[in-house]
Amino acid sequence: MTRPAYIASVLCLFAAPAAAHEDHCAAVADSVADAGFSASVTVTCTDSHATLTSDTFPDHDMMTGIVATNEQVPVPADYSAPILLAPVFSGTPLTRDAALGVAVNGVPIYDYTGGGEMTDADLAHHQAQHDTLQTGQLDVCGGHAGRGDDYHYHVAPSCMIAQMENAGPDAIIGWAFDGYPIYGDSNPDGSAIIAGSLDVCNGQMDDTFGYRYHTSPDAPYIVQCLMGVVADFDRLPRVRPLTATAGGGAEPGRPPRGGVEDLVFTQNDDGSRSMDYTYQGQDYYIRYAPSDQANCYDYTTATVTNAGQVMQGEFCR
Repeated sequence: MTRPAYIASVLCLFAAPAAAHEDHCAAVADSVADAGFSASVTVTCTDSHATLTSDTFPDHDMMTGIVATNEQVPVPADYSAPILLAPVFSGTPLTRDAALGVAVNGVPIYDYTGGGEMTDADLAHHQAQHDTLQTGQLDVCGGHAGRGDDYHYHVAPSCMIAQMENAGPDAIIGWAFDGYPIYGDSNPDGSAIIAGSLDVCNGQMDDTFGYRYHTSPDAPYIVQCLMGVVADFDRLPRVRPLTATAGGGAEPGRPPRGGVEDLVFTQNDDGSRSMDYTYQGQDYYIRYAPSDQANCYDYTTATVTNAGQVMQGEFCR
């Protein structure tokens, strides 16, 4: 990337410039720009963090292929992901029941499970009952909508990787909140990762950044914990769930027993979206469109959770 393009794609605001920070800021910004996502992801830097800001709504297919739907749909959400510019390796795993990092297209990255925060003991064993991939909770792109109606990845973001202008083994596909990069299934030089060389968090040492994470064909598929120091770990961002203008939030969906069929998520030019699916021969749907208020949406739903009853309401971020 040329220097002018770099300046256009990222605003670095250093009170006291430091070479290591400046290099890391450039690395984060370049990973977004080189992948071709600068139009939808903004990168800003301070002396401590590079922040990726997006609406978490990728420009690729979503929800297709999900069987074990939780009857939640993806809704755009303002999201700012802080990436440490001076990562410090600790070797002590950190886990949380929310995002551990962010992809270069601005979509949050979770661990592979859907069963809440993992314990240290859980990290060492495959949690088959909570495996979002094996239990049919993920779409063909490796993501789904969570409790906050936010789209996020639980395994390698295959559709995003296919879109990347710099796709290849040396391309950074995301960043963990502890400041370390995330690569694909192979080493950056294209060589295969030696069996057993990835640690419990799915990472290994790196000559450039000190440490790096990987995706993998087998569990845990992606970052499942952080190996770096994160002083403000408990304050890392979460997407705020939608709330009804009449008060209260939507009741969480319950995955229909045995799963649904033919789930399709449709997006229209006017901003309206619809998730349609069938269950035991009956048609169900969740539909919404932007309302007159900013960050608010008019919903019409007929879900398995609510026994097919048509329900309407306005929900806001």
